[in-house]
Amino acid sequence: MSEQQPPLGNPAVIGLAGFGLTTLVLQFHNVGWMTSIGPVVWLGLFFGGLAQLIAGLQEQKTGNNFGYCAFTSYGAFWISLCFMLLGNKFDIFKAGTEDVGWFLVAWTLFTVILWIGSLRIHGAMAFTFTTLLIGFILLDLAHFGYPGLTVVAGYELMVCAFAAWYMLAGIILNGLYGRVILPMYKPWVS
Repeated sequence: MSEQQPPLGNPAVIGLAGFGLTTLVLQFHNVGWMTSIGPVVWLGLFFGGLAQLIAGLQEQKTGNNFGYCAFTSYGAFWISLCFMLLGNKFDIFKAGTEDVGWFLVAWTLFTVILWIGSLRIHGAMAFTFTTLLIGFILLDLAHFGYPGLTVVAGYELMVCAFAAWYMLAGIILNGLYGRVILPMYKPWVS
């Protein structure tokens, strides 16, 4: 007779929470509601960065390559972005506006790969990655001569952050209630 193991928690809840919260707070800064970048740096290092990276490593153990790649990579994105901000603040390996722009372009190209994959998962994932991709494109343009697009990207990426939290809420509430409270919707591509 084998002993049944208790179910494991889904690491995506922490990954989505860290991604959504840190993205949201950065957009508060980008639209001008928050004047200090400090909260973004600390969230980016620990919740959007380290916690999301750990969630990604836990996704690897579940066999979820998409979650493994997305959470680990975007966790590293937040950590590297925050160290870049700190480097600029303390004159260590400074990055100019266009340098940050090229950093974002590289992440935009990476995001295209995951966006294509997200289209086959479910509608909520496809919507989240579509808004993330649009946000990156807007930020790319903002760093290459169209700075006013930072505010547009800020509002658009707030939608992305809330979409990530929708998935987070769906995983938690659907599990707790044992039925679909928040649907994830059909994949956009079959």
